[in-house]
Amino acid sequence: MQERFVASGSLRIWTERVGDPGLPAVLMVMGSAAQGVSCPDALVARLVDRGVQVIRFDHRDTGRSSVVDFDAHPYTISDLARDCLAVLDGYGLDSAHVAGTSLGGMIAQWLAVHAPDRVRSLTVISSSPMSHDPSAAWARARAGEPADPADLPPPSPAFLAHVSAGHPPDVEADVELFRIFNGPVRPFDEPAARTMLELASARATDPAAAANHHRAVWMDEPDLLAPLSSITAPTSIVHGDQDPVYPLAHGEALAAAIPGAVLHVVPGMGHVMTSPGLPEEVADLIRL
Repeated sequence: MQERFVASGSLRIWTERVGDPGLPAVLMVMGSAAQGVSCPDALVARLVDRGVQVIRFDHRDTGRSSVVDFDAHPYTISDLARDCLAVLDGYGLDSAHVAGTSLGGMIAQWLAVHAPDRVRSLTVISSSPMSHDPSAAWARARAGEPADPADLPPPSPAFLAHVSAGHPPDVEADVELFRIFNGPVRPFDEPAARTMLELASARATDPAAAANHHRAVWMDEPDLLAPLSSITAPTSIVHGDQDPVYPLAHGEALAAAIPGAVLHVVPGMGHVMTSPGLPEEVADLIRL
């Protein structure tokens, strides 16, 4: 295991590498407001057992990475993707297998479209097409209005209610959010989720800064409109049939948009890997 900071422009990005540096690399890209430590150790270990090295990292505004004054220096999904390229550069890697979850899945799509030579394979987990604008569908769902047939389905009422409550950064609120993320079918490993969230809280330079990711997602972003049909990397889509944030239709839309993509529907999986055995199950589906 090796920790290091790499430079992305003026920012410092915390990273960790696990496994033999001489082996092909998997870059794990986590979701909105999520630190690298949210990538389960069991998933990392299973990937290392499959014969790769694994690199996980803290996005800007999370964990030990640099905090940004978003009002003075707003950033976009493209900027978060360029941080990923900086991580690869920092380890001297020409390319890597890229696996992204949720917002990390959109970042991974950006990399496969705009930096295809850096992406050996693409795995998108619990995510949605990067060009998808959910704002109208979410607004209709909150107002109790009928969905537009053109919409991808909105999140579950439980998730929307939790988000609308405006909870401040707090481990207890986050545990309840992860309970919703987990979904109702597979058992929720609350002790493991709490341990991870407590670790994330303890190592965050500025816990409130992670909310800037939500602002970045809503920024106008022409790069996100590039067609997913241009992706040439071998691609797997991993999606739970109980995802409360991006229901299964989002994963199906991704698989339909990317040439040759294989869709793996994981029964009972929600939006996170907080059920016993699930990290290993997902690790086995990551494209190598």
